[in-house]
Order: sequence, then structure tokens, then C-alpha cells
Amino acid sequence: MSLKEKLLSPIIWVNLLLMLLVMIALCIGVWIWLGNYTHHGEEIEVPNVEGKLLGDVEYTLEMLDLQPIVVDSTYNRSMPSGAIMTQLPKAGSKVKSGREIYLTINSHQSPTISLPDIADNCSLREAQDRLRQLGFRLGPIEEVDGDKDWVYGVKCMGRTVMAGERVPADAAITLLVGGNQDESDPDELGEGEENSNSQTDIFDYD
Repeated sequence: MSLKEKLLSPIIWVNLLLMLLVMIALCIGVWIWLGNYTHHGEEIEVPNVEGKLLGDVEYTLEMLDLQPIVVDSTYNRSMPSGAIMTQLPKAGSKVKSGREIYLTINSHQSPTISLPDIADNCSLREAQDRLRQLGFRLGPIEEVDGDKDWVYGVKCMGRTVMAGERVPADAAITLLVGGNQDESDPDELGEGEENSNSQTDIFDYD
């Protein structure tokens, strides 16, 4: 059989046609697989979950085929425990299904702060400034015997705390501050006036 006859043979053309069909099928299959793998043309709008509780947020995101991931925690006394503080991507972003949504939640426990050395070491104004700068919450002061406006001790949750001790940041700090001992006792002034009047009355009588 000559070469021309071989090229015109139906078997060769059938084989070539089959090879072409197989290549087309493979290309279509790869294109479909890539579309499913990359979620081509698919967009999901990320909802706003800040301020909501973690359990509700997990349900909402999973219903949208998004994956909630807690990556950090912080503390805010004005927010409930487990509330979402921040999210990434932000609300309104367009993402594909299966995208991880990174969440920062409000911690269940208040962080603790080391108490500075202020007892019998500084004035009321200085102690208040130092405590505020460190993030402490100040409660009403408690007056004790001693020099006016001098800090003699610190209380937290009803007990005396010492320098270096760690206390909850949201617990009120009570400063034990000296009162004004230089002023005379009003009761003593009253007694003096009464004695003076009594003596005057006696002299007038005589």
C-alpha cells in the first residue's frame, strides 16, 4: 500500500477524529474543574458581625459557606464577653465561598495590671495620675489619719493590696489618703466656746 493510499484510509481518519474528540473533552474537563476549584465568578458579601456574640456569628458565617477563625482577644468592660470586636475582611467585602473570616473577640476575663509603688510614696494627685496612665479605674478615696493628701495605702475589692501585686484592670482602686489634721476639731471648738461663756457668766455674777 502506497503512502497516498494509507493517508486516505478511513481507519487513520477515524483515529485522528477520536484523538481530536479526546483532546476537546480533556480541555472541557480541565476548564470545568478549574472553575469549581477557584469558584470563578462567585461572590459572597461578608456580613457585619462586630458586636455580635461568637456563637451567633459562627452560625451566620457557616450558613454563607464562610469559615470563622478566632485569631485574637481583647477586653472591653462595656461589651459582653464573647462579643466580636473586629473582623477581617471587613463587612461588605466580596469573597468566595470557603473564605476564612478572622475574628477578634472580647475576652471573658479582665486583664490584670501590676500595682505601682504609690503607698506612702506619693501625693494623691501624683498617685491618681500614675494609676490612670496605667489603665486603672479609680473609686472614691478613703480618708485616714495622717498628712493631708498623702497616700498611705491602696485597697482593691475590699482588701489592701501591695506594690507589684496584679489586680483586675476593671476593679475600682480605693486610695487611703490622709485627712487635714491641721484644722481644729469642730467639737473641740464648740466645747471651748461653751467653757469661755461659762467663765464669763461666773465673773459677771460675782
